[in-house]
Amino acid sequence: MKQKTWPCKSDSPHFVALPFIKKPHTPSSFTKSSRIHLSYFNSKPNPSSSPSFLYKSPHFSAFPYDVLARIMASFSLPDLRAASLVCRAWRDALKPLREAMVFLKWGKRFKHGRGGMKANLNKALDSFLKGAARGSTLAMVDAGLIYWELGRREEGISWYRRAAELGDPAGQCNLALSFLQANPPNTEEAIEWLHRASIAGHVRAQYQLALCLHQGRGIKQSLQAAARWYLRAAEGGYVRAMYNTSLCYSLGEGLAQSHRLARKWMKRAADRGHSKAQFEHGLGLFSEGEMLKAVVYLELATRAGERAAAHVKNAILQQLSATSFDRAMFLADNWRVLPSTR
Repeated sequence: MKQKTWPCKSDSPHFVALPFIKKPHTPSSFTKSSRIHLSYFNSKPNPSSSPSFLYKSPHFSAFPYDVLARIMASFSLPDLRAASLVCRAWRDALKPLREAMVFLKWGKRFKHGRGGMKANLNKALDSFLKGAARGSTLAMVDAGLIYWELGRREEGISWYRRAAELGDPAGQCNLALSFLQANPPNTEEAIEWLHRASIAGHVRAQYQLALCLHQGRGIKQSLQAAARWYLRAAEGGYVRAMYNTSLCYSLGEGLAQSHRLARKWMKRAADRGHSKAQFEHGLGLFSEGEMLKAVVYLELATRAGERAAAHVKNAILQQLSATSFDRAMFLADNWRVLPSTR
């Protein structure tokens, strides 16, 4: 489903580049009170004044299998292999999850047609369900995605919920989005799951939570809180959040107005393939007299479907020589998008 990246239209001015001034860092000197004597580290602990559990060696093998499986349900294969080395009991307890990773791998091959396999959603779903049956939340989320693509939304939501209740951030985010898209939407529960996933560091959930806060959807409107979540998602590599963070800095909505930071985040979004960011960054370069660079970004935006960018680009081209035009087209043809979490 195509989503708007900014809740409302804005008539913001073009960005103006400001010089980046880096202040020298002067390390603070240690005060007398901040020094810690070595005798503190060399002194022997006093068992009578400390909790007894600090002096007992941990018995990992006594950890309940079902609790262990729930905690590690969202672990990837490298993490499961590392945890399996702790002790024999953990190795045995985590065997189903390690097996689930094999089914997860085959499911992705069938879903995307990789590894010499033809794309087959039914075989992919069968593999994901086998992985989910062994307790992997990663497989549960993928099974839910396929059910959703097949139009069997209730079954998809069921798997999202199972993954979400086991603490999987992707499952929590997908469950929240399914509530927001329901008719009527269940915004209260959606906000609760988005907040859980956001706290866990899921950048898409952070972006969606920011949108809800920005629009006042299911929660009291707060531009400051929305801007903070946009910024966290942007710092985590989410391109749409980079674009919105730039607008927040440009308009001074929720963040202190800063054209320098607005330009920085707009360029980051543009370099990661955001077409509107490419258009607006191209306009900013044009206003600064960087004609060649402006044409490159406007050409990229035009190829991505931004029609307005073509008109500005054509106007600039009239001021460029044939050599500069060829150079701009060469740069656009060889441009490669930077990696992101989309």
